[in-house]
Amino acid sequence: FIFIIMLLNYLLLIICVLVGVA
Repeated sequence: FIFIIMLLNYLLLIICVLVGVA
């Protein structure tokens, strides 16, 4: 499903932001 792909991309983006902040 495209929804799942979008969700995974969103989570990946959040992780990248958290790592960048940390």
